[in-house]
Amino acid sequence: MKRSILIVDDEMDMLQLLKRSLEPDLNCTVETALSGEQTLQLLERKMFDLVLADIKMPGMNGLELLELIKRENPDLTVVMMTGHGDIEMAVEAMKSGAYDFITKPFDHDALVLRLEKALERSSLLMENIRLQKECHESDAFQNLVGKSSKMQRVYETIQMVAKTDLTVLITGESGTGKDLSARAIHALSNRRSGPFISVNCPTVPENILESELFGYKKGAFTHATQNKTGLFQAAHRGTIFLDEIGDISPTIQTKLLRVLQEKEIKPLGDTKTFEVDVRIISSTNRNLKKKIKNTEFRQDFFYRLNVLPLELPPLRERREDIPLIANHLLEKHNRKLEKSVNKISTELMEIFMQQTWEGNVREMENVIMQGILFSNTDEITPRDVGFKKNTKNNSFTGQTFQDASYKDAKEQVLKQFNANFIGNLLTTSEGNVTQAARLCGLERQALQQIMRRYGIKAEPFRKSGGQSK
Repeated sequence: MKRSILIVDDEMDMLQLLKRSLEPDLNCTVETALSGEQTLQLLERKMFDLVLADIKMPGMNGLELLELIKRENPDLTVVMMTGHGDIEMAVEAMKSGAYDFITKPFDHDALVLRLEKALERSSLLMENIRLQKECHESDAFQNLVGKSSKMQRVYETIQMVAKTDLTVLITGESGTGKDLSARAIHALSNRRSGPFISVNCPTVPENILESELFGYKKGAFTHATQNKTGLFQAAHRGTIFLDEIGDISPTIQTKLLRVLQEKEIKPLGDTKTFEVDVRIISSTNRNLKKKIKNTEFRQDFFYRLNVLPLELPPLRERREDIPLIANHLLEKHNRKLEKSVNKISTELMEIFMQQTWEGNVREMENVIMQGILFSNTDEITPRDVGFKKNTKNNSFTGQTFQDASYKDAKEQVLKQFNANFIGNLLTTSEGNVTQAARLCGLERQALQQIMRRYGIKAEPFRKSGGQSK
């Protein structure tokens, strides 16, 4: 869409001259007005990128017009035109909110240059307003959901740190969105066209983690039959996300410290080092300062990680976001589970608002997936998720089956148990069925058979943009 300029002057010849010369040179559309009153009428009907107005006009002069424009539209860019003898009035106009002033007679090239800068300023302002509106009015920001003031601060911090290339440490309880925040920083950064490599540190044994991160050379150890490229090299010109870094050993901490300091890695068994151009984002739900006191975490490593801190609030501190998140998760998993449950009952939403949510959004996600699977109607009720109100202490206890037969009650308990138990396994393994089977001591085929029986699918637990971490 072409940029638009409104030119205001009481001389028709001047208006026609400027329109003929500026439209081709600035690749814009120009509309004209002969008075302040006509200008205000046009501004009521149409948006312009720039207003170019003469200061000296009969009736309403340029300063009065500027004041009225800024009162109604403070972000509109206004440039004033003035004669050589009216410089003081032009300075007054700048104090009142004009972006610039230009003296008559014009040098055409200088005029075009000044107006081009004014249009660039207008474009930047409009883009900033658009981003703020997207951030503050949308239910979701880079797949993070919430409108609370605490989440608005998180969004603003993400946008700020994304513009840099510095190391970021994301802290917060499990399930608050650390993985999504890391992905948002990468997506908004200059590295967004490069790879994003996520490493779940606690799930990889220490002896394997080192070779995964840095790679190894053929013959480095017994089963090293060929060279292997490490994840740091795979993340070259992109971002590597070290999830739950508070759980890694001091040995790995020392090796990662070298990467942070020297920007290079050394594969196992190799005598050479390799430079890596990688941004490091890490996360933890641990109290790292306490671990430092207990000599479980290196202090110098902590300060290298904590250049730009980002703290995520727990769900209980932003309860106003609970309905938004619950409905977002319902829509997301209703589609993935191929169900037609489109509502959370009022009673259940009241329960959600009262819960402490120790597992935060991840805990809510598991509850909603269970509700979608168990619901026999188009809405999820407290019964579907195993909640029953206890009138004595206003807490919520497990579901009772006093109206069901023994066989039905047993099947319901088994269904609920498997949904919870296997759901937690798949959450931990991020939807990896083989790893989930290993964690619970079952063969993969046996676990798959149980999942098929109770309609449990692995796909919803895989990280593909939902708020699950």
